[in-house]
Amino acid sequence: MKRVAVIGSGGAGKSVFSRELGRRTGLPVIHLDREFWGPGWVPMDDAPWEAKVRELVAADRWIIDGNYSGTMDIRFARADTVVFLDIPRLVCVAAAIARSLRYRNDPRPDMTEGNPERFDRAFLAWIWSYPRTRRPKILRTLEALPPAVQVVRLTSRRAMREWLAAVGPARSAVPEAA
Repeated sequence: MKRVAVIGSGGAGKSVFSRELGRRTGLPVIHLDREFWGPGWVPMDDAPWEAKVRELVAADRWIIDGNYSGTMDIRFARADTVVFLDIPRLVCVAAAIARSLRYRNDPRPDMTEGNPERFDRAFLAWIWSYPRTRRPKILRTLEALPPAVQVVRLTSRRAMREWLAAVGPARSAVPEAA
């Protein structure tokens, strides 16, 4: 396991999971939210974004967390492992609300400085509709990946903890990619 793509709904726990996987493997962790959003929640334009993702996946070793369906194929083409956090929507909604309260008025650790945590109706709708609108396409995409790519589908917090425990003990430092 050298190149890991971690995907899932908002609130699924992608960033926390990725940081812990990074601690256990020594792989550098890249949070796509930090790469995509400029200060003040200004998104990157499509062409520079695609170029940035191609640059990120060109490295030999990484864990990249985030959805960004427009660049998912670029990440999957280089990944040797794809972890899909297929967590129930109510768990994701509750986690997103808890996160918004925890980081209220501050950026979370996986976000660009200048972007305080926010939780709005559009984000809630995106999480709520994810199982119906995004999940079916993701499952089809994962089924079509070549056999050389390990696909891991985790459907609960317990399954996430157990899979991480099977990876091995945590190392001392959290590697974060620049």
